[in-house]
Amino acid sequence: MVLYHRKWPFPSAVIIRAMDSQITFRQYLFSTLALLLIGWGGLALLLIYSVPFVWARWGFYVCGIMALTGTALPVVYFLHRRFPTTPQAEPGVIVRQAMWVGVYGATLAWLQLGRLVTLYVILGLAGGLIAIEYFIRLREKANRRLPDIQ
Repeated sequence: MVLYHRKWPFPSAVIIRAMDSQITFRQYLFSTLALLLIGWGGLALLLIYSVPFVWARWGFYVCGIMALTGTALPVVYFLHRRFPTTPQAEPGVIVRQAMWVGVYGATLAWLQLGRLVTLYVILGLAGGLIAIEYFIRLREKANRRLPDIQ
């Protein structure tokens, strides 16, 4: 059951949801398409029409984060649907985990400029980001409030 005003035309866009409601991909569709188009389109424009100066390099990182986040968002959503957790992951968690993928890819691209990327750097950076996400989720579960049943 979704709580919304009767005149509201889009019940999936409400703020207050029932505890048993499922998260649909429709919530992420616009942001996924926007991130994909701006990210990959910006990367294509930067690679074709720019010279590798400082501002183009920063644009490359920003567009790279957006492109990888938009690409990872449907995958992360699918993984959360396929392997549900208790409590169910909130929409912000799915977006945050997709953003970790973008930050990871952009950081590896930045480290590759200095030829610093090795197998140990790849695994260490991935392990560090996974550990950060694990501790954030652990904190969210500890701060979760149980519903009052009367």
